[in-house]
Amino acid sequence: MAVMAVHGRGQSPSFMQEQSLRIRSHGIRYYAPRAFGDSWYPRPFMEPIEGNEPYVAEAQEALRATLLRMQDDGFAPQDTVLWGFSQGACLLSHFILTTPMPLGGLLLFTGGYIGNESVESQQDKPLHGVPVLIRSIEHDPWVPSSRVQDTAEILTRLGAKVDLRISPGSEHIITDEAMSAASRLLSQEPRKPAARHSHQHSADQ
Repeated sequence: MAVMAVHGRGQSPSFMQEQSLRIRSHGIRYYAPRAFGDSWYPRPFMEPIEGNEPYVAEAQEALRATLLRMQDDGFAPQDTVLWGFSQGACLLSHFILTTPMPLGGLLLFTGGYIGNESVESQQDKPLHGVPVLIRSIEHDPWVPSSRVQDTAEILTRLGAKVDLRISPGSEHIITDEAMSAASRLLSQEPRKPAARHSHQHSADQ
């Protein structure tokens, strides 16, 4: 299994590397793209998306480039989990809604789709069976719980198996419960095992 870990605003891959130590699962290789200036786009994520272009489009290209690298290393999409926190979770929400694919899983921690208008794939159930773990904080200062819930509903309509929990509080954090749930998801066997390298990869960047 491989995980693409996407950091938030003002963070870096090292933050996601630190958080990965809280995941109790072995044999996982982590890939962590880095945003220029440690921010994927400049303005708040719920403003009209035009105000965050061309940065959102460039960020999505960075994600695609990382996925291609992961495939070159032998990880098929079904063996790949996308994990984002804060701005990283917002970017991944937008990415998977506009570029749906048969992933091994999706971890969205405190984030939702980008823009002031709902985004939804035109394909019929393109995320059928994809396990999606969504976690957030009820009164998070940056991400309204209503946008998190809306994102969960869209993903459900697209066929994903969504596990949503919004915990009480007002801190911008990843809870221990969220990391435990992530550990369980990453410990599951891939939905459609694909041929890959015979040796296991330890966590790295």
